[in-house]
Amino acid sequence: MIEIELAGPGKNALGSELMSSIKAQIDAAGGEPLLLRGAGDAFSAGLNLKEIAGLDPAGMQAFLRLLVDMSVALFEYPGPTVAWVNGHAIAGGCVLALCCDWRVGSANPRARIGLNEVALGLRFPPRLLRILQNQVRGLERVVLHAGLYAPERALAWGLLDEVSEDGEALARQRLKELGAHPAKGYADAKADLRGGVSEVDPADEAAFLAEVLPAWTSDELRSRIQAFLK
Repeated sequence: MIEIELAGPGKNALGSELMSSIKAQIDAAGGEPLLLRGAGDAFSAGLNLKEIAGLDPAGMQAFLRLLVDMSVALFEYPGPTVAWVNGHAIAGGCVLALCCDWRVGSANPRARIGLNEVALGLRFPPRLLRILQNQVRGLERVVLHAGLYAPERALAWGLLDEVSEDGEALARQRLKELGAHPAKGYADAKADLRGGVSEVDPADEAAFLAEVLPAWTSDELRSRIQAFLK
């Protein structure tokens, strides 16, 4: 079992440095069972909005590419992956958990889990949206409501698979169970189930970037982010 700990400022917010580290650890794991967990009392509170607010179009394009590459690498990882959602898993943090094969949440009622991108006026990159559509039944209502839910509600909405008072032990148990299957059989089945899910037409990706980069780097979005951070 290999553990990847999400550790960074802002409740483990996903900035370029942390995402690069996660991607490198996934690439180096070699198909071994992976446990994803957050440092401290949060899983990840989402994208690093402070970093986003300072990016120009070229920087934003690189940031989004890194986010997508990291998420796809986790989603397509051949070995078992379990997320121990030990606290807040918001927006990009929730996306990262949903890229795993199984998600165990803390029973802490103060934890908040959800995809609230719409509330910030943000859109999902096409490859991420394809992954989320594969992983979450009823995704439309989750995305359009843009709600942040306590664990039991997140479970009902399909964002978690289990909630437990001893979530870490349960997450490790689930990973051990998945890891007991023949490695090649697991990898082959996972590839059969997920192969092609995240593929999109390059022209569609280019069109998405052309449309969203001006909005993602606009003064209007920066103002909205500053208000949200306050």
